[in-house]
Amino acid sequence: MIKYVVKPLPKVKVKLVSWEEIVDWAWNLAKIIKKDGYKPDVIVALARGGYVPGRLLCDFLDVENLLSIQSQHWTEAAKAEERAIIKFPYKVDLSNYTVLVVDDIVDTGDTLKLARDYVAEHWNPKQLKTAALQWISPVAKFKPDYYYIEVTDWTWFQYPWTRLEDTYQFIKRIVTETYKETGKKEWTYEEMVETFKEWYGIDVGDRYYKDALEILIEKKILEYNEETKKYIYIAG
Repeated sequence: MIKYVVKPLPKVKVKLVSWEEIVDWAWNLAKIIKKDGYKPDVIVALARGGYVPGRLLCDFLDVENLLSIQSQHWTEAAKAEERAIIKFPYKVDLSNYTVLVVDDIVDTGDTLKLARDYVAEHWNPKQLKTAALQWISPVAKFKPDYYYIEVTDWTWFQYPWTRLEDTYQFIKRIVTETYKETGKKEWTYEEMVETFKEWYGIDVGDRYYKDALEILIEKKILEYNEETKKYIYIAG
């Protein structure tokens, strides 16, 4: 296992994660699970962050059976609701199966613990363990049975499968908080991008910025003025 320490960044500490890193992390996590001698018959991926890690572990651990359950806590990037919930609960008979419940990262630990407890109570597995690519040890109240990276400093990991969603939520936070602090409503595209880079220390690229701004226009957070070529915050 390795330790991953991220240096402080302005406003929110963010690490941009690549697809290549995800594959490498899942491959190494599989090695840890194999070394322990645990052989799951079924992998349960937590929706939505556990989909990709779960499927990769199916490949690396030679597991054919993949199920999913949605245990939700984070409803906005780097902001959590008060408690985790199981959405769309259902029952499966796994009484003859060894199960591994998989998520991308354990931050508070609430979602993974809730999913594990739900599967244990309602799906009745023969054996049950949990795994995650990353575990934020200083803040997590729950430690997975298996993990690859221990994060010792709280960080928002910006995964490839949440890039656009996180980008528009981060931009929404920029315009909302800036308006509250300064009353600023109008932004050029260039101002928006430079502020994004300053606040979060990452660059997601033009297609994500532009699509994120279109989403915020659809959600009536922003509007675009063709004459001034500026985005105007209208939700305040």
